[in-house]
Amino acid sequence: MLLALALTLQLPLAVKGATLLDGTGAAPVPNATIVIEHGRITAVGPADRVKIPRGVKVIDARGKWVIPGLVDAHVHYSQTGWFDGRPDAADVRGSYPYPAVVASLRDHPERFFKAYLCSGVTATFDVGGYPWTRSLMARSEHDPEAPHVVAVGALLSTIDFWLNLPDQRQFVYMASDSAVRAEVRSHAALGSAAIKVWYIVPRSWTTEDSARMSRLVHLAGAEADSVGLPLLVHATGLREAKDAIRAGARVLVHSVFDQPVDSEFIALAKEHHVIYIPTLTVLEGYVNGYLNKGPDALPYPTTCVDSATKAKLAQGLPDSLRPTWAREPNPNPPGQFGLKTGLANLKAVQDAGITVAMGTDAGNPGTLHGPSVYREMELMQQAGLTPTQVLVDATRNGAMAMGREKEFGTLEVGKAGDLVVLDADPLQNTANLRRVDRVVKGGATASGER
Repeated sequence: MLLALALTLQLPLAVKGATLLDGTGAAPVPNATIVIEHGRITAVGPADRVKIPRGVKVIDARGKWVIPGLVDAHVHYSQTGWFDGRPDAADVRGSYPYPAVVASLRDHPERFFKAYLCSGVTATFDVGGYPWTRSLMARSEHDPEAPHVVAVGALLSTIDFWLNLPDQRQFVYMASDSAVRAEVRSHAALGSAAIKVWYIVPRSWTTEDSARMSRLVHLAGAEADSVGLPLLVHATGLREAKDAIRAGARVLVHSVFDQPVDSEFIALAKEHHVIYIPTLTVLEGYVNGYLNKGPDALPYPTTCVDSATKAKLAQGLPDSLRPTWAREPNPNPPGQFGLKTGLANLKAVQDAGITVAMGTDAGNPGTLHGPSVYREMELMQQAGLTPTQVLVDATRNGAMAMGREKEFGTLEVGKAGDLVVLDADPLQNTANLRRVDRVVKGGATASGER
């Protein structure tokens, strides 16, 4: 599967003949026509009801399916997809100095932009990273070679995490009331799209430590509300997730992985209209990274991934940096129980009517920018979600998590002309979302042989 991106502005544009899946969960519309003018959808529906204006470039999509552009609602442009972006997981700084890695990430996000568009992803939510990630929002919005980006900037952390640079921070310690208030106000002034709390609870904490930090998380929620920004929370434990919701979290950016969700959690999430992002694939991403699985051994295709990233994956880690279990003849990786619990919790949350959005946590080792969405969506189907539910979670609901549902995420009049033409029916099997024929962002087409 090869794709040479040839992005050119094509306005106006019409796609005709495909079966339309508009991202709302509505019934498929066979032989549909979509008209895009000035980057927006001006008409959509059955071919006999939509007239294509004269002079419009027409894409003949007969025998194909068309869906909204996919939305990855949990990514990190401050991470590479391998361990050089996470030296806390495996310290390769001797070969890949961390300041140089971050500088390259800042200066060359286009490698990841291309991987996302190639994979059918037209919008991404960066839910925590270095301050420069905020600049990606304006840079990408009208760029036909980039997905939409919404970014939150640095994470407010319940622990004093060390993975920063001397002149900039991606983790800001919630040391006191004044520190929390100052950071939230700084985020608002600098244009962050949300406030993100990294709610980590070390085993060494006392009851008093937990109570103090819970109070600061609630303060962050109150301050976020006061400046008009939504609160996002990383909370993978059930207790922390419940506390995050009570603190005002609009989005839980991970599954609960430590134990089954209970009726209290379900009631809280429904009452507060929480959006739940499962990030299932990131757990096995670390396992695959430690097992030195090269690009051809990952559970999704990597043809959309840049050559430098694939070279690092192929090189792998030296044994001295791999955990003991990864070096055994028949490795028994940790975290399998967490994935099993995450799958069951996703099904319970979806069945309860809580809004679910697809997100991968891309950038972490083994979870690559772009095609990791395929594995995430297939795990969501494995959890028991229907292909229709997965598609809605990966389009409309992802846009909702980003706060951009009025602009994209569904194929409706007035929305951005962001769509994907597929060679196979994704409602038969979520795996067919890999069968990308063509991607359009705002009237710009990314076409090529796959």
